[in-house]
Amino acid sequence: MIIVTARLPGRSVFLAGEHIECKVTFTNVIKHRRDGTPTKSKSYTLAWASAQIHCQCSVSESRVGLPKTRQLTSSEVSTSGNDTSFIPCKGEKGSTVLSTKPSILFCDLVLVPGESQTFTYQELIPGDAPPTFRGNAVKYSYKITVGTQKFNCPTKLLRVPFRVLVVPGLNDITVYGECDELKPNNPFKRTQQKESSVLEVALEVLQTITCRKAAHTYNITNARGKVAKFCLFKQAYKIGDDIVGTCDFTEATIPCVQFSATLQSEEIVTEECRKKSKDTPMIIPYSNHDEVCLHTCKSHISIPIPLTATPGFSTDLVSLRWYLHFEFVISKHCLEPLKQPESPSESATWQGPSYLDVETMVWDLPIKVYATNPMYATSVSLLKTEVTHAL
Repeated sequence: MIIVTARLPGRSVFLAGEHIECKVTFTNVIKHRRDGTPTKSKSYTLAWASAQIHCQCSVSESRVGLPKTRQLTSSEVSTSGNDTSFIPCKGEKGSTVLSTKPSILFCDLVLVPGESQTFTYQELIPGDAPPTFRGNAVKYSYKITVGTQKFNCPTKLLRVPFRVLVVPGLNDITVYGECDELKPNNPFKRTQQKESSVLEVALEVLQTITCRKAAHTYNITNARGKVAKFCLFKQAYKIGDDIVGTCDFTEATIPCVQFSATLQSEEIVTEECRKKSKDTPMIIPYSNHDEVCLHTCKSHISIPIPLTATPGFSTDLVSLRWYLHFEFVISKHCLEPLKQPESPSESATWQGPSYLDVETMVWDLPIKVYATNPMYATSVSLLKTEVTHAL
């Protein structure tokens, strides 16, 4: 019996534009009886093995209508009746939106009993690839598919899933190269030209974008007056970061009883692909922060962005945007101010009213969410980096 094992060494999350490596091992396993003695085994000859990357896109048929000029879906490919050719997307849901050229791992491989051989598959993930995304209307998923065929047998497929993150502006990494005139120069050291990898450049770009701190202050008001002043220290974040901001009620003219801040993403299907033009964007809530703030001068929020979330992106089919959704519960009438004790040694007791006439005020603040270091995202990934299949 032949056992095929495909393994992604190191991690299961990659950036678009990176090279991905997969180790594929073929083993002729010797079976043993219950008493431990080996059974009679034979040599096997494998005709060929190939590997290929493909991205599958599946959509909600009630919300999304794909254009007429598109590729065949995987279900249509499966009915073609060809069992010996290498069709990586065979049996998959949806349609293939991206696929690399198939790479041949070997031809005519003979494995004697107990023998094992390992082959390395390397491929470049296209820089214009869409990110891995599991939305309500659209889903993008990536797999490395390894196809193998024994003589006079149908082709067997083995798939290894992985996740793709996209950093905008990495199609040409040479624009991020540092000018030689600006580099520190040591006259006693021989200079060596070193090309930066896509991962190194991407991490530098993300660090530059998300570390720019510039406090943005927003006055939250309605027709009756001022509710609060909100301060956000930056507007660009990486997945895994914490969104920290402060709420100042010292200059408020409308009493705020409590407020909540929720991190939300908005999945927007392009107008050309909507089945119903009146369909509203789909909102996905994440972590939130609740605070009771009556008679409070200042408060703050701290909301984490999950590492499993998808950074903002846009394709010809769907786009994803991020924002903070605030809900302020405000009183319709002015409340008596809290009485302060005359001296610090004295204390005061305040009894809240049994009834408050309140209303809810909603406010949305757009933010930018970018990718992060793939190693961090791998630490919380549930994708298997090793898959085994028997021929």
